[in-house]
Amino acid sequence: MTATKDEFFKPGKLTPQQKASATNDAVSQILAAETAQRLKKTERLREARLAREAETVIVPPPAPAKKKVKARA
Repeated sequence: MTATKDEFFKPGKLTPQQKASATNDAVSQILAAETAQRLKKTERLREARLAREAETVIVPPPAPAKKKVKARA
């Protein structure tokens, strides 16, 4: 192995644009990973909800009883 200056010295300073670009790239990767994870979880929960709803029988509520009207005399 030959020794190079990159192994012993700090790399050159980054310009503000390069720093911003690196930050934006990192944020984009993090957000993409979080979005994928959120969509995966949402799909899993949706499937579980639909399976649970398919198992349960929905009974319609009984119609409210009508009040008897008294005739006026």
